[in-house]
Amino acid sequence: MIKKILVANRGEIAVRVVRACAEMGIKSVAIYTDADRHALHVKKADEAYNVGPDPVGGYLNAHRIVNLAVATGCDALHPGYGFLSENPQLTEVCNRRGIIYIGPSVDAIRRMGDKTQARAAMIAAGVPVVPGSEGNLKDVNEALKLAKKIGYPVMLKATSGGGGRGIRRCNDEDELKRAYERVVSEATKAFGSAEVFLEKAIVNPRHIEVQVLGDKHGNMIHLFERDCSIQRRHQKLIEIAPSPQLTEEQRAAVCDLGVRAARCVNYENAGTVEFLFDQEGRFYFMEMNTRLQVEHTITEQITGVDIVQEQIRIAEGQPLSYAQDQIQRRGYAIQFRINAEDPKNDFLPSYGRITRYYAPGGPGVRTDAAIYTGYEFPPHYDSMCAKLTVWALTWDKALARARRALLDMGVHGVKTTKPFYLEILGTAEFQAGKFDTGFIEKHPELLNYSIRRPPADLAAAIGAAIAAHHGL
Repeated sequence: MIKKILVANRGEIAVRVVRACAEMGIKSVAIYTDADRHALHVKKADEAYNVGPDPVGGYLNAHRIVNLAVATGCDALHPGYGFLSENPQLTEVCNRRGIIYIGPSVDAIRRMGDKTQARAAMIAAGVPVVPGSEGNLKDVNEALKLAKKIGYPVMLKATSGGGGRGIRRCNDEDELKRAYERVVSEATKAFGSAEVFLEKAIVNPRHIEVQVLGDKHGNMIHLFERDCSIQRRHQKLIEIAPSPQLTEEQRAAVCDLGVRAARCVNYENAGTVEFLFDQEGRFYFMEMNTRLQVEHTITEQITGVDIVQEQIRIAEGQPLSYAQDQIQRRGYAIQFRINAEDPKNDFLPSYGRITRYYAPGGPGVRTDAAIYTGYEFPPHYDSMCAKLTVWALTWDKALARARRALLDMGVHGVKTTKPFYLEILGTAEFQAGKFDTGFIEKHPELLNYSIRRPPADLAAAIGAAIAAHHGL
């Protein structure tokens, strides 16, 4: 049994893993850089160790992190998401040093991390894929020939890409010529590989993903699907489980495809199989994320399954806690990524001191955050400062609860995406559960909101009442 886990990450996901450890009676070890000295995950873990002054590089040195795990008596390591979570080198180093890696095998990470290998595996398994190149492109001329054959628009993608980076939509030959070197450059800088491939662009699809769990005993289940169609520049903003856009037949079909995709690579631990759902009702495999997802919270809310604890159990060699027929979904859950960004200024990051922070509460409300009043939000990392998840029995009640919870939440000192989400909630399309990945671009008027502040006379009245209460 695992007794001590090093959490090789930071922010809210590190706090999330630490909490799972605490409930299971497992000691947790946090790591941090100088910029994260006062971070919440450092305060929450049983132990915490500095990994150097480099704010990003400290979280990317697999050898140093695993050496620390060995030195501090850890028997396992959880990678969270981002950083090294889909880097097979971390898994390999853990294996060599006798540290249990809480995630899939090296082979699964490599095969699913390489988009062309993943496509080949899906084709062999009978999982539909988007028409495109059979392997990596040799040069821009090959890209142009293939694009002419399958028809524009096309998507040029980094083979080792992820997180919305290394992707360009090209609507014609000129755009493809201009984008090719840019995507190659971005892929090289972000992922250390210049390889790219081409796919037919599915216009205005819905983005549907299936959460899967597999153990070392050959058991594989799904925890239903999530709808991640509300996104901007391939970055997810709002996620929903289950999708309000699918029929029960479509839901069963895509969940079956997700399990089939995971089985074909003998997948173990938690993973997510992502699909594009076109306007004609067809699903196409897009990619598989071989790690815990940011949006796992909504799946937990509708199923009652603690995915992080299941990850740990699977890594210990235990069988899954549930059979497929024991997984029941209940109600709807919506997650909002509260990013420290200014939506009115092209979503420019907004870093600085959190002067006041109020987490919303009440029935069906969950907040996963790494901020607190007085916290200095650093400029070195992702701009997400909290995840707000709401749950209710019906879609309409989930929408009402989401609005109430967003209004309850207070993040002061930095600008956030909260008011932008309130505008989205007010649209007829979102309320009807009818939207696709082009929703944000189709609604530029959503940025014309005004910050809701109490009127001056109300603020003065509140101040007078407080002063009277204290006899001032």
